[in-house]
Amino acid sequence: MSRPPPPVWRSILYVPGNVPKFIDKAHERGADCILVDLEDSVTAAEKPTARAMLPETMKKVVRGGADVAVRINRPMRLAILDIEAAVRPGLSALFITKTEGVQHLRLLDEAVSELERERGMPVGSVGFGVMIEHPRALAGLDDIAERAPRVIAMMLGGEDFALETGSIPSDESLELPKRLVAFAAQAHGVAMIGILGTVADYSDPAAYKRSAERARRFGFSGGTCVHPGLVQALNEAFTPSAEDVAYARKLIAADEKAAAEGRGSFTVDGKMIDIPAIDRARRLLARHDAIECRLRRS
Repeated sequence: MSRPPPPVWRSILYVPGNVPKFIDKAHERGADCILVDLEDSVTAAEKPTARAMLPETMKKVVRGGADVAVRINRPMRLAILDIEAAVRPGLSALFITKTEGVQHLRLLDEAVSELERERGMPVGSVGFGVMIEHPRALAGLDDIAERAPRVIAMMLGGEDFALETGSIPSDESLELPKRLVAFAAQAHGVAMIGILGTVADYSDPAAYKRSAERARRFGFSGGTCVHPGLVQALNEAFTPSAEDVAYARKLIAADEKAAAEGRGSFTVDGKMIDIPAIDRARRLLARHDAIECRLRRS
C-alpha cells in the first residue's frame, strides 16, 4: 500500500474556513501546517461559504511556507462536498473527522483519487489525518494504522471523545485513549499528533508547552492549537534540543569508535550504551535533520 511520506508537523494551527481576518494572518504565525476547518468552527449556514473560499484560502495560508490541510465534516454527504472543494494542487492532507474504520477511509480514498486524476495531481499525493472521536473506533486502531489508505497521521479528537464517553476532557481522562491511538500509529510508522490533555484551554502557553513536551517523551511528533499564541510553544516542544542533538552525536561517534575496536557495547558519561540507545540517537538526529530541511524550505 502506497502512502504519502510522513509529515514534519510540529505545530498544526486550526483556522476557521469562513473567517478572513484569521485566514489572512495565518501564514505569519510560524505553524508547520495550517488546518483550514470546515467542521465545528463553521456553522451549517456558513459551510457553503467556507467551501467557496477554499481556493483563495489555500493560496493565502501557504505564503509563509506552511503545509495546508483541510478538516472535513461527517456525515458522508457533507464530507463529499468538502472533498470536492478541498482536493486541488497544494493540498497536503484531509483530516477525517469521526473516523470509524478502514472501510470508511477506503470510500473517501476512492473519491479523492478520482479528483486527483481529474485535476492533474499525482494519485495518492493527498494524505489522511485520522481523527478518532468515538470509543467504538478504538477496536480498529491497529487495522487503520496498518491497512487504511493514505494515512499519514493519527490523533484523538479529545473533546468529541470525551462527549461520547460521558467524561470531562482533561489530562487524566484523555491520556489513556490518546496513548492507545499513539501505540497503533507508532507500530506502523504513522505520525501521532496531539498533546496528553485537552487542546481547548489556550490561556497558559507555558503549561501548554509542558504538556506538549510530555507528549513528545511518549513519542508524539506534533500538536494542534486553536490559538496562534501557542504555535511557538509547540514548535519548541517538538524540536529536539541542542543538548539532545549534541548528546546523540556523541553516542554515534562513540559507537563508531567502539565498532572499530570490535566492541558492541560501551559506556558514555558513566552509562552503559547498547543498540537501542544508538538507534534512538539515530532517530533523534533524523528528526532534527528533517526539521532543519523543512525550515530551509520555508
